[in-house]
Amino acid sequence: MNTSNPRSQLFWLFQICGWLVYAILTELMIKVPSNEPWAIHIPHLIIDTCFGFLITLFLRKVFTYLSLLEFKLKVALHIVVVISATLIWTQIKWVTLQWFYGNFWLPMSWFDFGTWTSASLTMLSTWTAFYYGIKIYLDNLEQTQKAAEATHLAKESQLKMLRYQLNPHFMFNSINAICTLILKKESLEAVKMLEKLCDLLRHSLYTDPLEKVTIKEEIAILRTYLDIEKCRFADKLSVNISVEEGCSELLIPSMLIQPLVENALKHGMAADKTMAITIVIEKSKNTLIIKVSDTGKGFTHNESTKRGIGLANCEQRLKLIYGKAQRIEKGNHSSGGAWVCMTLPINGLIK
Repeated sequence: MNTSNPRSQLFWLFQICGWLVYAILTELMIKVPSNEPWAIHIPHLIIDTCFGFLITLFLRKVFTYLSLLEFKLKVALHIVVVISATLIWTQIKWVTLQWFYGNFWLPMSWFDFGTWTSASLTMLSTWTAFYYGIKIYLDNLEQTQKAAEATHLAKESQLKMLRYQLNPHFMFNSINAICTLILKKESLEAVKMLEKLCDLLRHSLYTDPLEKVTIKEEIAILRTYLDIEKCRFADKLSVNISVEEGCSELLIPSMLIQPLVENALKHGMAADKTMAITIVIEKSKNTLIIKVSDTGKGFTHNESTKRGIGLANCEQRLKLIYGKAQRIEKGNHSSGGAWVCMTLPINGLIK
């Protein structure tokens, strides 16, 4: 019994209380009016309730497995499982009652079979209805809570991004790079870089943090960001972006890739070395794979916490949006440098 999960605690509370109510109602409405001897109907009631309790625990396990199947197959198998459990429970109740009366085996009449089976089926169907009713309610409540958390996290992420863009150190380096172009009498290039900086800041201010964007749009703003950084790092930085055909119109959370690139530049760039950043976006069966790799310093034990700020933000956002359907991994290349790979379900990404 998992007592650390609130949903599990609630299940066990309803399960135990529900079967206690069943035992009391069965005693008052069936056992007592039937005038069965107390030495028979009390033990039989206990066995009846215990097996019903155990059978519904088994049903819970089976329902968890069936939830992964297609709808039509799921419904058909639910009916088969409930009917099978009904027949088993009915036989257990009948055989144990005969044993208490000293009969090793006494066949059921069709009347008894119909009466006992319908009672068992009604109970298990009621349990199934309550189980799914409560489960759907809790799932909807959880989705509402996740949506609220996602809203808060996305807004916080946007504020962090905006704070970074307006960070004096970043602004100083960007403007200094533009001034260098002007001193070199490369006014046209300076104007272009100034326009890119304005575009980036405008995107920071006016993009809805909850709105998903196409990969094409995400790459466009990412290129704007990288153009500014390439102006700063000049020949020390090279970038290669590869997007597989058919991926450009898929939707992803906005500003999902930029924090990973920012981490690579901030923590992977060595003072006296060049660095290449490669971004690969491709489809594999029913998943979208986004991989960001670099030839920088890579992940180290001392830097993993610092370098993981942007990565942790991506992990939290993806977990809230896609749940267990997403996966994010990281590591170091054998030849040097770090890589981060995000895997997202294609379902829900189509524009």
